[in-house]
Amino acid sequence: MRAEGDRYQVVALGVGSSVDALVRQAQEFRPQVVAIADAARRAEVAAALPFVQVVDDLADLVEPADVVVNGVVGFAGLPVTMRTLQLGRRLALANKESLIAGAPIVQPLRATPGAELVPVDSEHCAVHQCLRSSAFADREVARIVLTASGGPFRGRTSAQLADVGVEQALAHPTWKMGPKITIDSSTLMNKGLEVIEAHELFDVDYDRIEVVVHPQSVVHSMAEFTDGSTLAQLSLPDMRLPIGYALAYPARIGTPFGRIDWAQLGRLDFEAPDIATFRCLALAYAAGRQGGTAPAWLSAANEVAVDAFLQGGIRWHQIAEVNDEALQRYAPTPQSTVADIIDADAAARRCAAAIIGKVRSS
Repeated sequence: MRAEGDRYQVVALGVGSSVDALVRQAQEFRPQVVAIADAARRAEVAAALPFVQVVDDLADLVEPADVVVNGVVGFAGLPVTMRTLQLGRRLALANKESLIAGAPIVQPLRATPGAELVPVDSEHCAVHQCLRSSAFADREVARIVLTASGGPFRGRTSAQLADVGVEQALAHPTWKMGPKITIDSSTLMNKGLEVIEAHELFDVDYDRIEVVVHPQSVVHSMAEFTDGSTLAQLSLPDMRLPIGYALAYPARIGTPFGRIDWAQLGRLDFEAPDIATFRCLALAYAAGRQGGTAPAWLSAANEVAVDAFLQGGIRWHQIAEVNDEALQRYAPTPQSTVADIIDADAAARRCAAAIIGKVRSS
């Protein structure tokens, strides 16, 4: 926004509990309305920002906007996605769970007049850009290849990862992200969830979505076409590029983020993921292929498992164990309403919590 302030105006900002950041940004960008989900700090925000309306529901920020960037972490981002599409706005989506957990109720909303979904995750943004090259992408795409950095534990064996701690798991080599996503990257669950999201975004079946480990995080993803051509989107890791892409689409912003110095780049490496050590990737494929509320179930169980690890309640390798057992306990549930998705999410959280309780007592 600082780089392209003559093109865009911030009309609304919202956070969960990051009050200091919200206040700083609101004082700089002067939005009409701000939201804070943390009720205990809402009065503090109102006192610091007397010139704006303060609300409690992040979904209430959608109304005045033309483009909504949904960067909420976890299942809590679903209402923002739904409201944006219902109102026929452009959704710049960085909240995976909206399509992973909420696909049965979100996908029909994409047909709302004016509604538009442009992915902000670097991988899906890359695929989106690659597919622009084909007027017949629905029948010309042979494969989608999602790249993964491999996280902080790339190349290590299960034995070497038996006693890793939170600090080590949070030390991502190329991206600066929040704790939940960073832990998901260390287990490859993040990439597994992105596989499900790619299936929902681009209507490509799971047998044609592959993952390859690319530690430099320069090739953000690729699309292979039926004639053997492969197109890739490359840039240095910088989330401002996909955010700017979503804001300007179908045009592009004028500020280069992530520009590559080709003389200095040196090399690009690729390798197959180690699905024996990083079991969460295969679990995500399994949940995606089951369909229905299985992705919602796995996503919710994983949120509980990751939180337990961050709180010191389980070990890193037990995240996959909790997710595996939770998915084994999954049984198909209704999926036609918001309440159905919420019920599946809540049931999965209870299931994961019970499994974690058993792990702790053993």
